[in-house]
Amino acid sequence: MLRRAGFIAAKDLRLSVGGGQGLVQAMLLGLLLIFLFSLSRPTGELVSGQAAAAIFWLASAFGLVLVFNDLFSLEEHQGCRLGLLSSPVPEHSVWLGKGLAGFALLLLSQAVFLPAAAVFLGQDVKGSWGVLLLALIGVDWGLAALGALLGALAQGQGARESLFSVILFPLLLPVLLGGIRIFAGVFTGDAAPDQGLWAGIIVAFDAVFIAAGAFLFPFLYTGEE
Repeated sequence: MLRRAGFIAAKDLRLSVGGGQGLVQAMLLGLLLIFLFSLSRPTGELVSGQAAAAIFWLASAFGLVLVFNDLFSLEEHQGCRLGLLSSPVPEHSVWLGKGLAGFALLLLSQAVFLPAAAVFLGQDVKGSWGVLLLALIGVDWGLAALGALLGALAQGQGARESLFSVILFPLLLPVLLGGIRIFAGVFTGDAAPDQGLWAGIIVAFDAVFIAAGAFLFPFLYTGEE
């Protein structure tokens, strides 16, 4: 299963980076959001670490929607999804492959968002880079697990793609709040006293939606349109 998931992830990354629009749209939208929010600060004042962390993760969340809509639309043309379902590839490999590809694309987007936050929002990493990277990977994997699950629900129809966004954002709130809280401490250099609690929430979120994805994805992906 892992080998086939790797093939799917490599195929999706090649198509997304080579000709897909999801990654480019996610980067442009995230940069636009960061720039627009930077205009709201009074002249000569800096955006607070908490606000900058919220803007960063908001840009990431919107980018997540664009990335997974693009990943699942790759198989919608010319009946490729039916061909994939007819192959010996297990549905769980599709979910894992989509999740890995989305995780990688989200990290690529955030590699652009972090410098943009430094330039437009006046932020710097005053805390531990290790904490920042661990929080980034933990939150992103939860986002990718949920995005890969709900992306199957949104495939094929514009109305369902809109439904994807409506369902996704409320479910993301716990892990986004954890990312915001930890990143705020990293930006300011003052670790929050409840940082460990938020880290536990992120881990629990990841575990819940990995389990949910493994159980529910085959039903959503193979369901009738």
